[in-house]
Amino acid sequence: MHCFEESPSLSLLDRETFKFQHKLMGHPALSLENLAKVLPALSDGRVKHSKGFLKNGDDFESVMCKDPVRTLTIEETIEQIRVSDSYIMVDGPEEDASFKDLYRELIGDVEDVMRRCGVGERVTDPRLFMFIASPNSITPFHIDRYSNFLMQFRGSKEVSVFPQWNDTLVSPENREAYVALQNTKLPWKPEFDALAVKHDFRPGDAVHIPFTAGHHVRNGSEDVSISLSIFFSTRESLAWQNALRFNHASRGALRRVGMKPAPVGTQPWRDNSKSYMWQAMRKVRNVLRPS
Repeated sequence: MHCFEESPSLSLLDRETFKFQHKLMGHPALSLENLAKVLPALSDGRVKHSKGFLKNGDDFESVMCKDPVRTLTIEETIEQIRVSDSYIMVDGPEEDASFKDLYRELIGDVEDVMRRCGVGERVTDPRLFMFIASPNSITPFHIDRYSNFLMQFRGSKEVSVFPQWNDTLVSPENREAYVALQNTKLPWKPEFDALAVKHDFRPGDAVHIPFTAGHHVRNGSEDVSISLSIFFSTRESLAWQNALRFNHASRGALRRVGMKPAPVGTQPWRDNSKSYMWQAMRKVRNVLRPS
């Protein structure tokens, strides 16, 4: 593999969180010199930021806004972010030619892992995200609508990852609404932390965050943190996505007759059936939608 070190833990894709090593330290696309050219040139809306420390319980997605610091050099941005308690997220750096080879190589490694695990041959909707954050900053507790490999390049983090389908942490209703893009704020209780796997995360480390596994991140105090994620869907996680959307769409009607949908993530045959029904519903809607 070009980007990931071999690890037996890779067979746990979308089953458990695990830490392993990546091979991308010193990659030219991730140098400060290259980032100084890439960030200002990306399309409008690709670079987002939040100002001020966040905490668990905050709505991470809603606080990110268009970045006002594009006029700064990357060195000025890094120096400012060191003391400004802020967070920069870059959505899709592969738009720039310097990231295209890295993007293809990461996709190739992810597809290799998928084939080993029997969850498909090709990734769906692969996306890169870069994160640049102040020392001690927190990425609040949230879930992702994709599977995720997170790689660290500068600074350190503590990455806390929670069991994937634990309804105490994230209720079925909240999980369904989150994946259906209807709600992005999840309830948080400090006692949840006892359920987390905590990864000490440093340059050269990579961690897998399974599909919709709750997680939060605290950056170390010694330096600005720079990390890169590849988000993707497998055949299996696409079925989960569709089944969760089906549950969300049907929950209201079932509630009126005293019923609720069976949870996703426990029976593959049931998740696949709901996925097919959701896709059929979407096709009917598209046909009926006025032109």
